Amino acid sequence: MPVRIENHTCYFKVDDNGQEQSLAATQVTVSTDSEKSMSFVALNGDRIYITEVEADALTVAGAKDGRKHLRASDSDSVI
Repeated sequence: MPVRIENHTCYFKVDDNGQEQSLAATQVTVSTDSEKSMSFVALNGDRIYITEVEADALTVAGAKDGRKHLRASDSDSVI
C-alpha cells in the first residue's frame, strides 16, 4: 500500500526502498487519470496511483477530492 494515514498526516511510499514523504492531509488533492481510470496523488511532479479505498480514506482525513466520475462509452459496458 503506497499510502499510510496517521492523525491527518499522509505518508506516501515514493520508492521501492520504503522511502516515504509526508504531507498534511489538507495539502493533498486526489485526482483522476482518465486514460488509466485510476485515482492518483501528485507529489513532486510524479503521480502515485492509489486504490479507491485509499482515495476515500485520504478524503476522509481531509484531502481535497478532485476526482471526476468516468462514464464508459462502450455500449456493451455494464456501467
